[in-house]
Amino acid sequence: MSIYLKLFEVLFPVFFVVGIGYYLGRKNPKIDTSFITNFAANVGTPAMIIYALNPTNISFNLFKSYFWYYLIAIGGFFIIGFVFLSILKTKDIIRELPPFVMPNTGNMGLPICLFAYGSQGLGVAAAISALIILCHFTLGVFLADRRFSLDVILKSPPFYAIIIAVILLYYEITLPVFIENTTFLLMYATIFLILMSLGIALTRLKVFSFNKALFSSIGRVILGPVVGYLLIIFFKLEGFAAGALLIQCSMPSAVLTYLVGSMYSPKKIVDSIASMIVVSTLMSFISIPLVVFFALKYFS
Repeated sequence: MSIYLKLFEVLFPVFFVVGIGYYLGRKNPKIDTSFITNFAANVGTPAMIIYALNPTNISFNLFKSYFWYYLIAIGGFFIIGFVFLSILKTKDIIRELPPFVMPNTGNMGLPICLFAYGSQGLGVAAAISALIILCHFTLGVFLADRRFSLDVILKSPPFYAIIIAVILLYYEITLPVFIENTTFLLMYATIFLILMSLGIALTRLKVFSFNKALFSSIGRVILGPVVGYLLIIFFKLEGFAAGALLIQCSMPSAVLTYLVGSMYSPKKIVDSIASMIVVSTLMSFISIPLVVFFALKYFS
């Protein structure tokens, strides 16, 4: 019975806040979320990275290991996306790969790992999210625009936050209390805001091709955790870190893939990405509880 209670304690806050955002989005379709986007990108996410990736929560070796493990997972997601899109006879496979390759490890994955495994789980989840953030502004832009732009990543505050965090980890530098307290507050504020914005986004993104989105979402939501589990078995991983890896692999498509796509890809591609984000997120409300239950039961 205790594991079911733990599962409820982990997932209820996340889904409840997403529900708040959905309610607000339905009540006021014109609600402006630009503040949330700007705050999360320029202040909240960098603060979250610096707080989570500090020697108190995770060691440099653990960060390095799970950074590379998830890089391998991304390779698996890439293959799955290519196969699924080939089966669907997609004309522009390259531009439609991002929602397969980049899961929502930030909006949903971080808080779930935090509530499931505490600050240590947050550290591993943040190591994975750091990689995904880098991918959004490098691989994501490259796939959406079919060309690489160094300016995008150089203008990204999270990129510099990752560098600072890695330096802190490598030299085992403990944050001053006033910085730790500040980043702690900003982190929780950011988690609340981005979860709420996810709920709002669900009221705005439309499904243009349900059958295609449903089939594609299977590759993201169902096969994602399969990739994670295979990594756990192959590298003989265990404990909370393995559980965090499995949870992060099971996340739905990231909303940021839609935002990046809308800037660099044709409207037809963006509509397809939006459809997959909506359907995969809705599917994850069923799949995530199962994955978290498994993670808590076998990787604690």
